Amino acid sequence: MLHQLHEQPLPEPTHLSCSHHPPALTLTTTPQNPLNQFSFEQNYRSICNLLLSFTRSRSVSKGLQLHAHIIKYGMQTIPLISHHLINFYSKSQRPLESRLIFDETPTKSSTTWSSVISSFAQNELPLPALDLFQRMLDNGVRPDDHIFPSAIKACAILSRCDIGQSIHCLAVKTGFDCDVFVGSSVVDMYAKCGEIGDARKAFDGMPERNVVSWSGMIYGYTQLGEDEEALRLFKQALWEDFDVNDFTFSSVIRVCGSSTLLELGKQLHGLCLKMSYDSSSFVGSSLISLYSKCGVIEGAYRVFEEVPIKNLGMWNAMLIACAQHAHTETALDLFKQVENVGLKPNFITFLCALYACSHAGLVKEGKYYFKLMKQYGIEPGAQHYASMVDLLGRAGKLQDAVSIIKEMPMQPTESVWGALLTGCRIHGDTELAVYAADRVFELGPVSSGLHVLLSNAYAAAGRYEEAAKARKMLRDRRVKKETGLSWVEEGNKIHTFAAGDRSHSKSKEIYQKLEELGDEMEQAGYVADTSFVLREVDGEEKNQAIRYHSERLAIAFGLITFPPERPIRVMKNLRVCGDCHTAIKFMSKCSGRTIIVRDNNRFHRSSFSQSSFDVLEVVG
Repeated sequence: MLHQLHEQPLPEPTHLSCSHHPPALTLTTTPQNPLNQFSFEQNYRSICNLLLSFTRSRSVSKGLQLHAHIIKYGMQTIPLISHHLINFYSKSQRPLESRLIFDETPTKSSTTWSSVISSFAQNELPLPALDLFQRMLDNGVRPDDHIFPSAIKACAILSRCDIGQSIHCLAVKTGFDCDVFVGSSVVDMYAKCGEIGDARKAFDGMPERNVVSWSGMIYGYTQLGEDEEALRLFKQALWEDFDVNDFTFSSVIRVCGSSTLLELGKQLHGLCLKMSYDSSSFVGSSLISLYSKCGVIEGAYRVFEEVPIKNLGMWNAMLIACAQHAHTETALDLFKQVENVGLKPNFITFLCALYACSHAGLVKEGKYYFKLMKQYGIEPGAQHYASMVDLLGRAGKLQDAVSIIKEMPMQPTESVWGALLTGCRIHGDTELAVYAADRVFELGPVSSGLHVLLSNAYAAAGRYEEAAKARKMLRDRRVKKETGLSWVEEGNKIHTFAAGDRSHSKSKEIYQKLEELGDEMEQAGYVADTSFVLREVDGEEKNQAIRYHSERLAIAFGLITFPPERPIRVMKNLRVCGDCHTAIKFMSKCSGRTIIVRDNNRFHRSSFSQSSFDVLEVVG
């Protein structure tokens, strides 16, 4: 199976010699460092200890100087010194130099092979790692508990489960599958390849587990959206008094964020504080995402300020949080700060900036960031193009959006055409929507969302026959439209609602509250916009249809259940329609409550001021 891999050619590394390194670090015959005075064994130990020290401290310049002296005194061929040199270059993120040391080592022990394979795997170069693993097997060297994890890690990076299975089988044959490190790498590999059943089988069969195996399983369930099982496994780890780490906490907190489990997320935040993981950048990024997705942007800001050392992931998490909550100025200011603190913005950082510009209608600024990417050596991807099309489409510059699409160096994706269709829907350009739809169908099978966008564009223009045809195409392709749902967290329970839903135990009180609130809203000036009911029915039926959208039912539940001082936070899987967007303002005004609704794209927040009886600007 390993022979299926095509060998990836490596650039030729520069040969290392004394002349290539500064002689600032000199080993002289002093009482502190007597290279010639002491015996060979003492010098040998001294060099090994120095290499280990420079590796731990990441002292690259000193390590290079020491390497020059090792070459000068002819000690580079000693296997253990070669191993330490390979490890030094590996930890210094210079795997090509590691490979050079390996190639020049005359006697290659299993430790030498292990070091160089690990060097490539740890530096995200999986193909050379697996090529060396194959060469090692061809040379008759048996892998051990250090080599197996590195080779399996390389398979995980490549998402090559087939090769990982072959190496797993070899580990079973040689008896290393019961080793905790080998077993943990197998679990992690299967989980990252999406083979959660194989990962769980390997996990359950481990006689001993460590933090890698537990974290790998939890991460695997998280990636597949199996949030309940991820949380159950985390609880089991705590119950067994197992020492979880910051990566484990990060994965579980992300589950809470994606499921908008604010109260559970807060408990995990408290546990992180108790176990001193609150200063971890990985945990910090997950907490920012949690609070942002649950509508508590203040909590996200607090976490961001409290973490002393922030990695780029944390900056990106805070950027997207600000963009989602329409804190556009803060988001763009954070982008500048990323540069000021010495970090280099990556493709995610630019995506966050474009997203912020898109939803604030900042066309000029969006174009600036789009062009700035190339100055950082980043080629815009399909997501960046989709953001630009979304920005131009929402601003009514539909022809400019089409020009952007035509200039794309890659095939436009579903997201790109979806962004154009959204712009057409907003500005009523059904002709362009039809053009976009034709291009969408050329892509092959697509999501139900794009079919619905086309149908909605026709229906909004009163072309119900074409809308029906678009929906028929949806049925003919056996693609199901996602049901619109809204949910509210109350205590340790999630209450979910669909449009016109009467299955809730408090349904009678919910509908009664909506009737009372509806009268007050009309007196305050609310007029239903029934154009968002995309069906050919009479006016009264349209009024009834729009009045009982899922988010309104969820808000009514919050009004009759939550104490007056508690904000009502509603989560929704689809976009909030234009009429509900307006209605939320009036519901907030008439009830005197803060209402936050998060749809699948951003937040809509309405706050009522007792003193001025004004509705603050809605996010969205």
